[in-house]
Amino acid sequence: MTNEVRTRYAPSPTGYMHIGNLRSAIYEYLVAKINGGKFILRIEDTDQARKVEGAVEVIYNTLSTIGMQHDEGPDIGGQYGPYVQSERKDMYLPYAQQLIESGDAYYCFCSKRRLDSLRKKAEENHEQFKYDRHCLHISEAEIQDKLDSGTNFVVRQKSPNHGTTTYHDEVYGDLTFGNEGLEDQILIKSDGFPTYNFANVIDDHTMNITHVVRGSEYLSSTPKFVQLYKAFGWDVPVFVHLPLVVKNDGSKISKRNGDAMFGDMISEGYLPDAIVNYTVLLGWSPGDEREFFTLKDLENDFTVKGISKSPSTLDYDKLKWMNGEYIRRLSLGEFSVIAAKWIKKGIGDRDLDIDKIAGMLQKRTEILSDIPLSIDFLDVIGQINDELYFHKKMKSDKDTAKELLPLVRTTLSALSEWNHDSIYNSLVETAQQQEVKNGKVMWPLRVALTGKPVTPGGAIEIADILGKAETLNRIDSAIEQLEV
Repeated sequence: MTNEVRTRYAPSPTGYMHIGNLRSAIYEYLVAKINGGKFILRIEDTDQARKVEGAVEVIYNTLSTIGMQHDEGPDIGGQYGPYVQSERKDMYLPYAQQLIESGDAYYCFCSKRRLDSLRKKAEENHEQFKYDRHCLHISEAEIQDKLDSGTNFVVRQKSPNHGTTTYHDEVYGDLTFGNEGLEDQILIKSDGFPTYNFANVIDDHTMNITHVVRGSEYLSSTPKFVQLYKAFGWDVPVFVHLPLVVKNDGSKISKRNGDAMFGDMISEGYLPDAIVNYTVLLGWSPGDEREFFTLKDLENDFTVKGISKSPSTLDYDKLKWMNGEYIRRLSLGEFSVIAAKWIKKGIGDRDLDIDKIAGMLQKRTEILSDIPLSIDFLDVIGQINDELYFHKKMKSDKDTAKELLPLVRTTLSALSEWNHDSIYNSLVETAQQQEVKNGKVMWPLRVALTGKPVTPGGAIEIADILGKAETLNRIDSAIEQLEV
């Protein structure tokens, strides 16, 4: 085995990338980088029936979006290619035949009908199904006759059925499993394709993969992998099993259920850097109070020792909070660029200053997709409910609004310059003249301009964005409604 650390991300193109799958990819990448090694991308498409059109492109796009560049893979090549399992199909059967010759595997010609009968019997007896090795002792002559006649077959591993298998995991330590639980798993299917477990071992060995990083759901099946390595006389790689990522109800995150897809998160307005940062912390701790890490930071700070054994719960509230923090760390110019399409959805065809709206939103936004609904009042304002004028702290109600809005309208209409400062000074002056606090003037104006109890900005910001003509029109409309 090479001295160079080599990890691989080996997704199956059977769906889109959920956050648990993404975490595995990130950890695999980081294990390579902290050791000065290489990160390999391999597409495991042996399950052709479940292959989803476009899923491979999603994998490429996801890695590119988060800035995680692989060193070898289907798109860039490398000395251990091809990097797509279906393109390596012809290499697996010779390895299976090598195991047959050494007595560690055998041909199985059992029909589906016979196997279904065995499974049904095991189920009736409340037993776990285990192949009965019916084909293990078939003579060589009979085997050859069946092969010559084109009888369908699979190749099964001859697993030990007594003793134990022990292996070391970097997270969970030394683990021992009884071999009586091992089944004679299928290595080559009847269609000629290898099973996931077999192809995985062959590919990892022939690609010189030194560290296998994957979910803890594989802890109990790893003895099967270990037995294959031993049967070939190959070095066993370093195993790093990761704790599960679960939902609030304790169920496992699953791409089959469409849970927490990376692409959906991006579409909803989560920032890639925030998703990566949050995802890394699902099962890993730096050992101190730090919570914010860029991918570059993690290439230096990540340690396998920081990986937990306990499951991690996907907490969307925490993710939203972290995303908001990342939004606030952007410059206004950066935020304005990424928020522009969402702002345009909220303001419709109105020609308003995107940068001003972005400035109003940045401190108050957690997810970009929340923007359109939060500013839809900039496009259209509906009938104002009189109860909105009531604000205990501001000492405002419908009657004070009816009294103050005409005064505010007069003061604002007299402004020769329309900007944040001039609007602010005008409103403060009105409050002073009426001997009331500023809020008593600001609140009814805010309601008149938005028709909402909660907005991402105050009356001054909103008036500045709407412009003088639209602001005065909305005040006029509010005054008319109050008179009804």
